[in-house]
Amino acid sequence: MGFPEMAEGVKAGRVQATFMIAPLAMKLREQGAPVKIVYLGHRDGSTVMVAKNSPARSLADLRGKRFAIPNKASNQYLVLNKLMADLDIRPEEIDFVEMPPPEMPSALAAKAIDAYFVGEPHCARAELDGTGRVLHHVKDIWPKFISCVLVVSEKLIQERPEVVKDLVRGIAESGEWAEGHRLEAAELVSRDEYFRQDEKVVRHVLTQPKDRVSYRMLTPTDEEIQKIADMALKTGVLQKPVNVRELVDRSFIPAQLKPLDLDVQATAEKG
Repeated sequence: MGFPEMAEGVKAGRVQATFMIAPLAMKLREQGAPVKIVYLGHRDGSTVMVAKNSPARSLADLRGKRFAIPNKASNQYLVLNKLMADLDIRPEEIDFVEMPPPEMPSALAAKAIDAYFVGEPHCARAELDGTGRVLHHVKDIWPKFISCVLVVSEKLIQERPEVVKDLVRGIAESGEWAEGHRLEAAELVSRDEYFRQDEKVVRHVLTQPKDRVSYRMLTPTDEEIQKIADMALKTGVLQKPVNVRELVDRSFIPAQLKPLDLDVQATAEKG
């Protein structure tokens, strides 16, 4: 489901809770949708990839090169704007093209692009195929970067707060479990009833390196959300400032976090 369809579903009440990237959650609020950010899905988990034999050693080496991003409302483009500012690179010095993430690894292999920046597992796939290598992990550009946020309608919060509380608790406990059981998590979510991804690719994402993606510290701070909002405003994703205190509701986050009590083998047999 694309953002226009998701936004319409939220506004019409057909979608009451969903994960989406932080800038688009802010865009929803800007458009008048009665939603709140109540938790995070994960941190980090995006990677800048170049061809395996590319001489590039930093973003500065990609001036004049063709660089694929999901779109200019994406997390990745916000991160790149920060990095460009740090390195004194003007956006027009890089040839940014918008491309569906699943197409990026093959486009890099075919030399149709010189680099791309996207969320996993589309980066790990190029690494394992031997066609790409990591130029930057997002954690090295913008430490503890917020990727997906859990967006919930105010109607659901008001009418079924126990559902929201249980949803947030489940995400929190699942994240704690995944942090201590990364190999088991890769095996579990690779199944057909979940992600339907190659287990080897998911395992690579979760372990190479281990902090490539994080499922801890999922309580967003006002300062973090404000930093993203400011960048979204600067890049034109937002047309007006967002009231962060009205956007974020932390009242459903458990006071004590514990790992989910999960038996992977029993889950497999049940499935």
